[in-house]
Amino acid sequence: MAKPLKATFQTVDENGNLGEPLPVNFNPTEYTLNKGAQIAEITIPGLDSPLLQFVRGQTESLSLDLFFDTTESGMDDTAISVTSLTDKFYKLVKMNGTSHAPPICFFAWGEDFPGRRNYGSAGSQQRHGFKCVVESVRQRFTLFSPQGVPLRATLTISLREYKTLKEQIDELNLSSPDRTHSHVVQVGETINQISANIYNDSTQWRAIAIANSLTDPLDLHPGTVLVIPPLAAA
Repeated sequence: MAKPLKATFQTVDENGNLGEPLPVNFNPTEYTLNKGAQIAEITIPGLDSPLLQFVRGQTESLSLDLFFDTTESGMDDTAISVTSLTDKFYKLVKMNGTSHAPPICFFAWGEDFPGRRNYGSAGSQQRHGFKCVVESVRQRFTLFSPQGVPLRATLTISLREYKTLKEQIDELNLSSPDRTHSHVVQVGETINQISANIYNDSTQWRAIAIANSLTDPLDLHPGTVLVIPPLAAA
């Protein structure tokens, strides 16, 4: 029988590198994923019901309970506080002195994580964990030594998915030439190449330049987000 795989939390630095795994004391018995979409109602007089218009997607969230216990070390003078384990997870919601914000985290538990989205592949719908920020940590201590040392705790952790603008655009993989969408300029990319990739016509670059008020279309800076107008408008 294979050895049970521990669920882990890892911090993610600004370059996307993962820190040392922070394993949980006991694997969760369940976790909940929630994803929604914001839908607006467009009222038109005379209709039986309003028209529905997609506005935007909503941030995916994940919530889970983690159980911690240190009673194996004893419950009297040798007792070890369970906070020696829980404090490491509590810090994930605290502001980082360098970034002035809580750290970006990655929660993983096996290769078959629901959704299977790979954040490094454009247009892919795979993943092997949940890249996130910790929204809240609720600590509940349930067992104490005679000296008042907390020995058991349950942490209720709420996570909100974290994705950069480029990750979101790459993941959506918007490519319909008859709809407005966005494009992040890559290193060495020219406006002619962008036009050719999106419109299958490199001569349509002027429409992109006009839509973005580009004074010098030949001087594109990597990371710039361009509005790509519909082909009909082009």
